[in-house]
Amino acid sequence: MLLDRLIQWDKEVLIALNGFHTPWLDPVMLLMTHTLFWSPLYILLVVLLFRNFKSQAWFLVIGVALALLLSDQLTAELIKPYFARLRPSNDPSMEGLLHLVDGYRADLFGFSSGHAANTFGVALFTWYTFRSIYKWMALIFVWASLMTYTRIYLGVHFPADILAGVILGLCCGAIGIATSHYLRRWLGPAKEVA
Repeated sequence: MLLDRLIQWDKEVLIALNGFHTPWLDPVMLLMTHTLFWSPLYILLVVLLFRNFKSQAWFLVIGVALALLLSDQLTAELIKPYFARLRPSNDPSMEGLLHLVDGYRADLFGFSSGHAANTFGVALFTWYTFRSIYKWMALIFVWASLMTYTRIYLGVHFPADILAGVILGLCCGAIGIATSHYLRRWLGPAKEVA
């Protein structure tokens, strides 16, 4: 059956990607998977928003907050309970096949990845907002990719969980972009993002 084969490939790809580990990298990946670790980046982005968009930045903050709220709530409250797919770290069929760091297993279900959804939603919103101001802002997708890879490295997400999260996050980021554009046109003087 096709679905069974896809699930098997998902497991095989996870085992291969999770296998790229070294003892010195374990604590680094465990630290990098936590949102708080990236606080300096978030502060920098907020500072750049207000420096470049002044009072209009509030409309952008609302847009990115909406993207985050949607991606987080859809994954945590709707998709994960509905599909109830065990994380690889909690899946008995994966027992002994994965490198788990310090017993970290996360919660029970993993489809789809909230980390992937949140980071790619923020990345798309950030890149779109700053694309004509800071050419280097495309590097935000490197951050999002690294953040989501930590989940595979730690054995708490299958690649399909990540892929679904990325797609959801990009959709939520697009909704946040559209919302901030609408708010800026409706409530503030029109200063379109180039």
